[in-house]
Amino acid sequence: MAALPKSIRNVDELETLLSEPAERTIRAMRGLQGDIIVLGVGGKMGPTLARMARRASDLAGVARRVIGVSRFSSSRLEQQLNAWGVETVRCDMLDRCALSKLPDAANVVYMVGMKFGSTGQESLTWAMNSYLPGLVSEKYSGSKIAAFSTGNVYGLCPISTKGYPEDSPLNPVGEYAMSCLGRERILEHFSRTNQTKMAIIRLNYATEMRYGVLVDIAQKVFSGQPVPLSMGYLNAIWQGDANNMSLQALGHVSTPPFVVNIAGPEVLSVRRVAEEFSARFQKPVQFTGTECSDALLSDAQMSYGLSGRPSVSESQMIDWIADWVSRGGESLSKPTHFENRAGHF
Repeated sequence: MAALPKSIRNVDELETLLSEPAERTIRAMRGLQGDIIVLGVGGKMGPTLARMARRASDLAGVARRVIGVSRFSSSRLEQQLNAWGVETVRCDMLDRCALSKLPDAANVVYMVGMKFGSTGQESLTWAMNSYLPGLVSEKYSGSKIAAFSTGNVYGLCPISTKGYPEDSPLNPVGEYAMSCLGRERILEHFSRTNQTKMAIIRLNYATEMRYGVLVDIAQKVFSGQPVPLSMGYLNAIWQGDANNMSLQALGHVSTPPFVVNIAGPEVLSVRRVAEEFSARFQKPVQFTGTECSDALLSDAQMSYGLSGRPSVSESQMIDWIADWVSRGGESLSKPTHFENRAGHF
């Protein structure tokens, strides 16, 4: 990969950087047979992941279709994906008839899920997060499937442990996290019964300039809002690194599913991160509450053994985000609500 820039000037540069494939990803795409379909491509991470799959396949010299599926409430996103060489299909995947008509593909990246707005819409949350994976597992029973999950399935982790590894007991807090565990169990069931090779990716937390936990903290400091400390610690990983690791997971699928954490290597203190932004903005920082002795933390050492350590450090992300926020860079205006300890989103 090219040397990292000191500053990310605009969205075009950002999306190019987020979709830049690592050499290991190019090798992984060279080793895959067949097309790639990304279900739920319209989310925050999907567009750059699909673009990375396209770029890596081209660099690997592999002719394949990369297809993105979403309801596409924004036609602009659909046009952007097409310009990047990603085919698009509009589909409400809870419609069984529409789902059955989706193109076949040897490789599936499953990114569909519901988190924000899940409180008050619990039945839809369970349908999206636990019922739909079964339908997709039936449709793509002969494919390799890399499915996104979340570190929330572990529940709150004592800070002293530095994060839960993949073989830890699962203890989800709140209906969102419970429905995500439901997704994992349904996928595991169909992996075992249909011998479908799968990987389950427990992500915790992907970050770029327009959204993410670090962006939430930066925006509060910049605007003079107090930073909550009750969820006082976190993991954060550059979305480009998460994209690379997730695509490489297609090379590690198994029956029953291969489970891998994707997260940043450090346990970050919310207080210290806020103070870093305060220094860069030259603005005072306010806090509310006090740190608890546990948080949502994942140990991602296994993923580093497979994919290498993340290429973008915590300090680099803070530098970029501080510069972006101070210049009034674009925001998705989708706070993560990372401070919520009761699992209500």
